[in-house]
Order: sequence, then C-alpha cells, then structure tokens
Amino acid sequence: MSNKVPQIRFNGYSDDWEERKLGDLANIVRGASPRPIQDPKWFDKDSDIGWLRISDVTEQEGRIRHLDQRISKLGQEKTRVLIEPHLLLSIAATVGKPLVNYVKTGVHDGFLIFLNPLFEREFMFQWLDMFRPNWKKYGQPGSQVNLNSELVRSQEIPIPILEEQEKIGSFFKQIDDTIALHQRKLDLLKEQKKGYLQKMFPKNGAKVPELRFAGFADDWEESKLSDLFIKGGSGGTPKSTNKAFYDGDIPFLGISDITKSNGFINNTEKHISSDGLNSSAAWIVSKGAISLAMYASVGKLAILNIDAATSQAFYNMIFDDYDLRDLVYQRLNKANELSEWNKLISTGTQANLNADKVKNFQMYLPKNHDEIKLISTFFKQIDNTIALHQRKLELLKEQKKGFLQKMFV
Repeated sequence: MSNKVPQIRFNGYSDDWEERKLGDLANIVRGASPRPIQDPKWFDKDSDIGWLRISDVTEQEGRIRHLDQRISKLGQEKTRVLIEPHLLLSIAATVGKPLVNYVKTGVHDGFLIFLNPLFEREFMFQWLDMFRPNWKKYGQPGSQVNLNSELVRSQEIPIPILEEQEKIGSFFKQIDDTIALHQRKLDLLKEQKKGYLQKMFPKNGAKVPELRFAGFADDWEESKLSDLFIKGGSGGTPKSTNKAFYDGDIPFLGISDITKSNGFINNTEKHISSDGLNSSAAWIVSKGAISLAMYASVGKLAILNIDAATSQAFYNMIFDDYDLRDLVYQRLNKANELSEWNKLISTGTQANLNADKVKNFQMYLPKNHDEIKLISTFFKQIDNTIALHQRKLELLKEQKKGFLQKMFV
C-alpha cells in the first residue's frame, strides 16, 4: 500500500493524498492581546464579544461554545475579533491544541488563526489534534514547546481532495458528538451523587439527614473514624532509589494511581519487591481496604480491589463489615467534596494530614445496620452506573484513536 493513502478509506476514493504546507492552505495569523491585560477597561460584561483565554481550551475540549469573559469595544480594537467559526491553534500553555470558536470572540495572542482556509475545517481540526504530540520536536529538552506562526506555516500535511476531507471530518465530528454526550451524562451522574451525599448524611450540627429511607427515625450516632475499622496505618516508601526495589510483583499504590482512579484501585503503576517492602516499613494492605491520601491529593480516597502496599502518603483502613466500610467510604467522599479536610490540614510547604487527625475524624452514622446497608447499596448502585459510563467513554475515546491512526496518512 502506498504511504500516501490511509489504511481505511470511504468507498470511491483511491487517489494518493497530496503533501501540502499548512501555510499554503490558509492565511495563518496570530491573535492579539490588549496590554496591560489586567486593565479593566479592556473588558465589559455586557459586551456580545467574548474573550478567548487559554483556560477555555482545556475546559471545553477545543470546541468553544461559551465564554465567561467579555471584551469591551476599546479592547476589540486591540485584538482580532472573529464573528464566524474559525479554526485556531493554541501556541501557549496547551501548546498545539486545535479549537473552533462557535461564538463571537476576541482572540488572545496565545493562538494562531487559520483565515481563508482551502481545507474542510473539521478535517483539519482532527488532523491537528492527532498531530499535536509531534510539535514537541520544536521544544528544547526540559523546556516548554515554543510554536510560532512560521513553524506552523511550514509544517507539511498529507491531504485528500475536499470531498473526501468532508466525509472524514463529518465521521469524526459524529464520534466527538457521541463522546460529548457520554461526558455530559457522566458529569450529570457525578453531580447527582454530590447532591445525594449532601442530603443523605447529616449536615453540621444535625443528627439526622435531610433525605432518608422510610421506616427509620432514630438519631444517628457520632463516631470517631478509628472506632469503625479493625486495623489502620500509614504506608511507607523505600528510602533508597535502588531500581531493584521496584522490580517486584507487589502492587505499590502512589498518588498518581489514586488521582486517576474512579474510587477503586484495580492496578498500580509501580510494583515493589519484597526487599523494597522490607526497606520501606510498609505493609501489604488487604483487598477491600480504604486508602486515603494524606499528602498531595489530600482527601482523595479509593477502595483497593487488590492486595497492595502503599506509600507513606496514604492512611489505610481495613473493615470487617463491608456495608459499614461502604458507608464510611461515601461519608469520606462527602468530606472531600465539601473540603472538610481543610480544617485539619497542617500548614507548611505542602498541605498534609497526619494519622492522628484521620483517626480522630468525627462523623454521624446510623445505629441501625439495616439503614447502613440500604444507604451503602444505594450509593454503590450510583458508583456502578458512573463506572459503566466511564468505561463507555474511555472505549469511545480509544476507538477514536484507532480510527485517527488508520484514516489519516
């Protein structure tokens, strides 16, 4: 197969794709920012022209449909204003990220704008998104990638005829719309869970929750966290950088694992050896335990679905009653959502909790085990639904990656 055609094509197309420079396919210009940018005269909340900032790119996944900040008439004179949708490319912070503005906007000087394009916009949006990791060749080791308009103009791209571009662009736009739909469903489920966490556990000063299952009327009982689990303790990290310590088969939980998790740990990035375990003073925490982050991602927690050792950044809790464990897990999630840990965090160079503060954390829980089980089961069903939508979303994203690799040259 020619290296000038993709692996997968729509029927009816067989010609080689043509190598073109981006600068030959559009007039690529840089946005402009009024200076000093902090001056309030450049902005007006009543303006119908938005102000596109770098932060908007990551928040909206490159499809800009709303802008919170608005630029004044005076500010518009100092920038480039786009009335119609255009393809743009970020050259600062989120370097190489393409985006399309679907609203009227003034464009920050951290973006390039593709004016008068000779390509189909959605096709190029997808190509640039796929190509994004390749811009790193313009960065110095250890430094940030530095893109400018001339580098982008000179970049070559294999491109088919316009009709085939339109079909490819439309295909990927449908995938993106499906991904966005699943993301909205997932976000809605997470917001619903937050609401239930606030209503189904007592608020500060209350002994009963706002929302309760029928048949239960007794006050809840205040408990100290350490009275609820049968074994607890911090983890440990090898004091040496000996590579052999991490060449073992014992899962070793780190902050990055819990940050990426959806509340359940099924695997870990690192695996520690028996020698590493002995040198760290860590212990193998049994499957089913709760691990709570005390440093970095303070308050983030997960249930271990595997036996694992953990770094000293975690306090680990083992329960003999899984219904109670699940309820405590949800109550600690509420503490994280409401930033209750902030009142207990030690001040210093890095926010952190200590084991005593974790063990002494107070909470109100039901006295009746039937009520404990009902609440635990309710939240478990929500978590299972969230996990299902998360897996669907991840699968869609992986499918898109596969198509990108096979439908572009």
